[in-house]
Amino acid sequence: MIRDDIKAAQIAAMKAGDKESRATIGLIQAAIKNRDIEARTGGAPDDDNALVIEVLQKMVKQRRESIDMYRKGNREELAAAEEAEVAVIERFLPAQMSEEETRNAIEVIKIETGANGMKDMGRVMAELKSRHGAELDMSKASGLVKAALAG
Repeated sequence: MIRDDIKAAQIAAMKAGDKESRATIGLIQAAIKNRDIEARTGGAPDDDNALVIEVLQKMVKQRRESIDMYRKGNREELAAAEEAEVAVIERFLPAQMSEEETRNAIEVIKIETGANGMKDMGRVMAELKSRHGAELDMSKASGLVKAALAG
């Protein structure tokens, strides 16, 4: 399980004296704990790894947005710190699908669902997320789905 990998990495970072990794892993564990608390009141995914992956993807997305803002504000040192955190977080995510693999998955879903226009975008996105959500950046996939349905 990914949780176990995160715990092991936390211990390894402490033993190695890697303060940056340890701090980021601490943030990961806090975010997961918050999501666990939310899941108690709402609906939790059946698969624990799905819950952890969802948290990690959200953390990466937030940091990428921060990196963009820091770069626009000419704050390269802050952007570099965020990039270091992204690198640590991504160690725990499953390998991401390539653009070509994503396009192929979209085509398969398009054929299976009979999607043929922008009106079907929501249906295709939902199916894509259910099948490949862990291996995809859904914001990038959105553009590919639009292109597939428009063309």
